[in-house]
Amino acid sequence: MNILKFAGVAIATLAISTSALAQQAFTIQIDGSSTVFPVSEAVAEGFQQQTSGRVRVTVGESGTGGGFRKFCRGEIHISDASRPISASEMAACRAAGIQYVEIPVAFDALTVVVHPSSPLRSITTAQLRRIWEPDAQGRINNWRQVDPSFPDMALSLYGPGTASGTFDYFTEAVNGRSRASRSDYTPSEDDNVIVQGVASNQGAMGYFGLAYYEENRSRLRALAIDSGNGPVEPSVANAENGTYAPLSRPMFIYVNAAALRRPQVQQFVQYYINNAGRVATQVGYVPLPASAYQTYLQRAQARTQGTAYGGRQAIGVTIADVIARPLIVEPVQQ
Repeated sequence: MNILKFAGVAIATLAISTSALAQQAFTIQIDGSSTVFPVSEAVAEGFQQQTSGRVRVTVGESGTGGGFRKFCRGEIHISDASRPISASEMAACRAAGIQYVEIPVAFDALTVVVHPSSPLRSITTAQLRRIWEPDAQGRINNWRQVDPSFPDMALSLYGPGTASGTFDYFTEAVNGRSRASRSDYTPSEDDNVIVQGVASNQGAMGYFGLAYYEENRSRLRALAIDSGNGPVEPSVANAENGTYAPLSRPMFIYVNAAALRRPQVQQFVQYYINNAGRVATQVGYVPLPASAYQTYLQRAQARTQGTAYGGRQAIGVTIADVIARPLIVEPVQQ
């Protein structure tokens, strides 16, 4: 009898230990945008410290498109995105039975940079198009070909790869069509590679999120962008006040709605939303108003599914536009 009691206690203890171990070993997987990466990485570090490592969080940066591919295959819990989910990605998620909660987390001023020795201080969107449009491939190889006032210097280009949401956004904002770009440039999904390329080449140009420029101000020069109303510097203030259009844009996380049923994921996402504004400011992005984060917190808690963008890009929107945009709600899978 005592042996049976001992066995019962041992089995119960083993079950409790196994359950605790399973909870301790749970890993939240995030991948996607290199632009959003600094925010998610900092939030993940803070969350793991707060929870004493009981829940692990891994953060990758395979690009917005790469992240959505993994997300719609059910391989990750959260997809970082520097643009809204596209129509084809929505279809892929729908086909796989993946539903999602869309949460804007911050705002960005997409930044065009050159080598610090460059005489350029600003550039027009028309000149950017002349450099980056598909027809420029193999033809525009010198700065003076872009404008007679520009230096007689070989032009070297660095930019995000085709899996990047920044590539999608920039090409549509500058060239008029998403993914329409010359391909004879040095691409990378890692923005630090672009930083290194531009910083080491006197005739170079590149583009990426504002946070990467802020981190590398001593190595790069950011160009003011003239969209027809005079040059405007990329900055938190100008993204906030709406004057840096059309290169200002929202940044998102997309959370697997089924995963939000897990207490660990729900806890992490709530922590993310509650700290997104503070972290965005620290890394060089623009925080959203506190009232917006409260709305998105309620969205996560209710697992309200859908997107406010209908599979389309959002060019030149302001923070107020993002907050006011109605969510097209999808039915919740119970």
